Amino acid sequence: MWTTIQNVVFPLDRDPDVLPLYADPETWTSIGSETFKVSAHAHVENILSRSSLRVTSGRRISFASYFNAFPASYWQHWTNLKRIRLELSTTGNGTILVYRSNSQGAQQRVESRRVEGTATSEFVLPLKSFGDGGWYWFELEADVDGLVLKQGKWTTDAKQKREGKVSLGTTTLNKPDYCVATLGAIAESPEVVDAIDRIFIIDQGTQKVADEDGFTDVADALGDKLEVISQSNLGGSGGFARSMAETLKRPESDFLVLLDDDVKIEPESILRALAFARHSKRSAIVGGHMFDLLNRPVLHAFAEIVDEKPFIWRPQYREQFPHDFRVTNLRQTRWMHTRMDADYNGWWFCLIPKDVIETIGLSLPAFIKWDDAEYSLRARANGYPTVSLPGVALWHVSWLDKDDSIDWQAYFHARNRVVTALLHSRFRNGGLLVRDSWRLDLKHLLSMQYYAVTLRHMALRDVLRGPEHMHRTLPTQLGVLRDAARSFREMNVLRTDEEIPPTNRGKQVFPVASPFEGGGGPHGARLAVFTAKMTVRHWLTKPSSANVSRPEVELAKRDATWFRTPYYDSALVSTADGSGKSWYQRDRATFRYLLRESIVLHRRLRRDWPALAAQYRQEMPELTRPDVWQDTFTK
Repeated sequence: MWTTIQNVVFPLDRDPDVLPLYADPETWTSIGSETFKVSAHAHVENILSRSSLRVTSGRRISFASYFNAFPASYWQHWTNLKRIRLELSTTGNGTILVYRSNSQGAQQRVESRRVEGTATSEFVLPLKSFGDGGWYWFELEADVDGLVLKQGKWTTDAKQKREGKVSLGTTTLNKPDYCVATLGAIAESPEVVDAIDRIFIIDQGTQKVADEDGFTDVADALGDKLEVISQSNLGGSGGFARSMAETLKRPESDFLVLLDDDVKIEPESILRALAFARHSKRSAIVGGHMFDLLNRPVLHAFAEIVDEKPFIWRPQYREQFPHDFRVTNLRQTRWMHTRMDADYNGWWFCLIPKDVIETIGLSLPAFIKWDDAEYSLRARANGYPTVSLPGVALWHVSWLDKDDSIDWQAYFHARNRVVTALLHSRFRNGGLLVRDSWRLDLKHLLSMQYYAVTLRHMALRDVLRGPEHMHRTLPTQLGVLRDAARSFREMNVLRTDEEIPPTNRGKQVFPVASPFEGGGGPHGARLAVFTAKMTVRHWLTKPSSANVSRPEVELAKRDATWFRTPYYDSALVSTADGSGKSWYQRDRATFRYLLRESIVLHRRLRRDWPALAAQYRQEMPELTRPDVWQDTFTK
């Protein structure tokens, strides 16, 4: 018996920018090392339904696209599939061509077949030579009268290793409109609804999802599959931990999909992740990729890893992101044909088998940041891999218009990174983490970002106190951090002309690669000289009175880097989203105090690392136990 594991689907919102993610209607050519688009042969009006697309007279369309090609290497490596079957229903006359690629992205033709009238075509394709990478896809070429793809699907005759349904868990804080839109997209997808046991909306805000326009309609459509749970704001980790705890109570659920609230979902992704998990050789966390909600053809997260020596997260191929499918399609993107194994997947979309939750517990009480990475590292230590699966994705607001390393989230960035390293680092004393953390402090200090450093030091002091603080402070820590912001001028964002003062030297604009080649700052000996020179300047000299009463310069956000701002006494800097400006001022006394404190805290962290690591690892089961979390849920 053949069962569907991936449907061929098309977008129904008629967004021409999104079409390249579903079908590749373009002809390309190469001149030297450059690739150029010659022409395009499809438009959104050729999308006839969710499953149907028209190929106009004499044209050819490739389905070597993100959402409709088949990522064969991932299925071969991680699941029990030995072969797949491509099934296509068409009307009209034309040719079907089936292709595959290898791990280097080289294209190889597998089979072609003429079709006439109303036809159903089946292609049985082996999964045995995709060890390092490669995809399958098909292309349609229409005769003079045109060709219509009525339906396409990739199927398997392999037996499922698990058969239970999936629950969904969304944590939300005052984004009820996004939540209702996501629920509506799910409700309009009958196959997805059938596969769902329960949808948990963990509402931690004051603008309730149940009060949002349209909620009643989607609630009626979903019936008892939908459950809205209100609780105090315990951050993402608290909301997702609640979904995990609730899923453990559901006998029909074998899986839980965690979803961020501010997303636009491709419902087919839920079915694909579920099918992959049901066929996995052993229980595996299955993650989805992230596209930019405000620039939808742009991919921002593909396969995430933790670089263990400095213990920091990053894309596996850092230089490849963001990736715009309008500019480079799947066939041209050779690195995307290599199978990439992830260390973790962001919880914007992440499927976790229930037996993994039963074995390793709930989320770390981290509030936000690093909870997803820590969970996958913990799962890996227990034999459960994480797979970031191509063709499974959603759209999420990217981090380009955010800088959460200098607001209240700086505390959680610092604390949770160190805690995760204490739990999982395989290097003595955390490898390079302590040195890297101290350097981050110095960069912030030289950039006059004293609030961020103050919060980072609060984080280190809490880490040094031991793991007990994590549950105890989870409901209250956000208030403490926001209260602390009142003492720092740079945290008062100026938004109106009346608030924004004139500057003494005007706006400074820098070429991207200046003053240091590559725009990334000095390196090697130049870095040592720069750091010493600027540290001495900030330690010994006071800012001029003129630059205290008014900002010395104005800087765009991209120009306000750690290697430019130290030259100024004060600076008016645009916020990441461009909605206002922050006034940074150099303060010698604050710089001296925080630099001394940074040295003391980091020396203590290095000295105490072995004892702290043993303590946190011993307490991990207690921190993540469902009954311990239950006490926190009810606070």
